[in-house]
Amino acid sequence: MLQISLWKRALILIVVLIGIVFAAPNVFYNRVEGHNDALSAEAKGNALTPEQQAARASWPDWLPSDIINLGLDLRGGAQLLAQVNVTEVYKARVDGLWPEFRKALADERATLGSIRRVKSDPGVLRIQIGNADQIQEALRIAETLNTPLASLTGVGQKTLAITAEGNQLVIQLSDAEKASTDDRTMQQSLEIVRRRIDAAGTREPTIVREGSDRILIQVPGASSAQEIKQLIGTTAKLTFNSVIGTTSNPNQATGTDEEILPAADQQGLYYILDPLPVVTGEDLTDARPDTDQNGYPAVAFRFNASAARTFGDYTQANIGKPFAIVLDNKVISAPTIQSHIAGGSGIITGRFTVKEATDLALLLRAGALPASMTFLEERTIGPELGADSIAAGKLAAAVGAVLVVVFMVASYGLFGVFASVALGINIALIFAIMSLIGGTLTLPGIAGIVLTMGTAVDANVLVFERIREELRIAKKPARAIELGYERAMSAIIDANVTTFLTAVILFVLGAGPVRGFAVTFLIGIVTSVFTAIWVTRLFVSLWFAHRRPKELVL
Repeated sequence: MLQISLWKRALILIVVLIGIVFAAPNVFYNRVEGHNDALSAEAKGNALTPEQQAARASWPDWLPSDIINLGLDLRGGAQLLAQVNVTEVYKARVDGLWPEFRKALADERATLGSIRRVKSDPGVLRIQIGNADQIQEALRIAETLNTPLASLTGVGQKTLAITAEGNQLVIQLSDAEKASTDDRTMQQSLEIVRRRIDAAGTREPTIVREGSDRILIQVPGASSAQEIKQLIGTTAKLTFNSVIGTTSNPNQATGTDEEILPAADQQGLYYILDPLPVVTGEDLTDARPDTDQNGYPAVAFRFNASAARTFGDYTQANIGKPFAIVLDNKVISAPTIQSHIAGGSGIITGRFTVKEATDLALLLRAGALPASMTFLEERTIGPELGADSIAAGKLAAAVGAVLVVVFMVASYGLFGVFASVALGINIALIFAIMSLIGGTLTLPGIAGIVLTMGTAVDANVLVFERIREELRIAKKPARAIELGYERAMSAIIDANVTTFLTAVILFVLGAGPVRGFAVTFLIGIVTSVFTAIWVTRLFVSLWFAHRRPKELVL
């Protein structure tokens, strides 16, 4: 156990070296004045000042340059809590059903009599027929248009709730479909908000769903909440265009009625399009993951009444030809028209995975916000408060580290020095992993790192105390060290597994500050086990192989 094979030594050293390399930019960049401002200016496409250019060039390009992003409480910025008015989507969905039901009922006008839509509450479609005694026949016809719910949680349920009241059909979304629509609406709103904020070049905004119909938006570095509200309120451009051809040359000469746009998912591929769209994203009422006739993932879509007629005529005249779905001046898909798409609905097929079909449906719906947002809370946090928090966090970390090192060295001498060096490596690994995953450091996250400093040496204490016990019963140094690591292992694993599970529960069930604390603490648990068991053992092994002590005082 004391002797570590060569490949294990090499692996430990490689992990430690990689950790230090990936953690180094966090220390370096914080010492370079203006570097973070340079990153922000670059992301927004602004020209860099000479000082910012020098800051950007001061770190070698061939080394990793990812750094931990500072959260809102450390960097300052804007926070908004928005409520999505999901009931507006119900109205749009139900309004889009009227042309389809009108056509189906009109085919039986001789039996049903006159057919007209009457005024009703938002999200409810009321259709009055002339012959009241034929309402059951009208109900039967309407039910033929009631499709099964396309959701794993709604197996056996229908999308619509259709009832009869006197000589009127009352049509609205079923409760299951409303729940599914709410979920899709929130996903769509999150995607749109994220795309619009990311497009502005901000670094690592936090955009998360809270509750059933709210979105929490935190944008570090933003100057005001009003700036973010204006950014969210802008309209993304979604169009459906005719495809003239493809090319690999973005600068190819084109006609006056042609434009070249890049493919979003295939580098080097460009589409030559008719710049006049057939229909636009403003005409799209819904898009959702579905399956084709062979059971493969696809995307179902639906247009409003006027766009349905336009798109139907276009597809009838262009069967076998591709058409492009363009979002933010990029072609996200260019499916081939297989048949006449009447009624304003159809499916987009391709070699999609389930995730790709879901993402495409989100992108199709992300052309415009599905419903308006009401901002319930707006806050702007100045950078001065964040600077004070960072200073306090640094002080707490420094004091904690010094106290831990003093205690370990005073208690265990040279072995305490080994544990202290491993503690430094542990912190470097935490920063490295946070940088690699693009993590955001918050004030509670700093608390998690400080706590990790105290708990990281627990495993070393267990091992060292076990070695002491073995030495007391006259074990030789090599055997005592070997048994110390071997017999303390189970206690170390048990203690850290239970702590890890607790941190996982905090991460899953917590939100905001609790989750920020849980992230750093989770990473710290993993890195502390590695450094305590393997890094310190490597130090002890190398020291013992060099000194070969006959006695060991610990």
